[in-house]
Amino acid sequence: MVGGAVEPSVIAADPAAALGDPHGRHPAPLIRAGLPSDDRALRQLAHSSWSHVHNPMPAPSPLSEPFFNEHHQPDDVLVAEIDGEIVGYLLIGRPYPMETGSHVRQIQGLDVSPRARRRGVGQALVRAAVREMSERGAQRVTLRVLGHNRSARRLYESEGFVVEGTLPGEFVLDGERVDDVLMGLRLPPRVQ
Repeated sequence: MVGGAVEPSVIAADPAAALGDPHGRHPAPLIRAGLPSDDRALRQLAHSSWSHVHNPMPAPSPLSEPFFNEHHQPDDVLVAEIDGEIVGYLLIGRPYPMETGSHVRQIQGLDVSPRARRRGVGQALVRAAVREMSERGAQRVTLRVLGHNRSARRLYESEGFVVEGTLPGEFVLDGERVDDVLMGLRLPPRVQ
């Protein structure tokens, strides 16, 4: 979200961000803007944690393919680190290319390393992304989540997202029809 930055821009480093660990057993994730130098670590994370539980797309490209591309640049990514290691990311985008939809932003991907799950990383990323999008003038945030991904749906609902529609049986994953659930969050007007 900070274009051309050499040093990472810290978005959130609040110990309270580790809400999934009320006893303080795990360090709080540091949430920062993505950097071009994150490409390899993000590629590895996307490749190692891919599953049809949370992604209708085919498995990610081989590790030789770059993570950043014409659809998502470092400015579009929030990165979660614990002890200097990238353990998660969230992709932010504009769902519509036209001006009439410029007030809407979309969470276009959220991934947390399997060994860092249930530690508040996903929640910290979602909270930081909503805050960042609000600061940038978004009035609404949308996302799509697979119907069978109950943990992701609970996470989004806990952050105020509501189901706005369902596309029944939109995908066939591992031989099963899976719903595509559309969720949204209306952001309060920005006070200037």
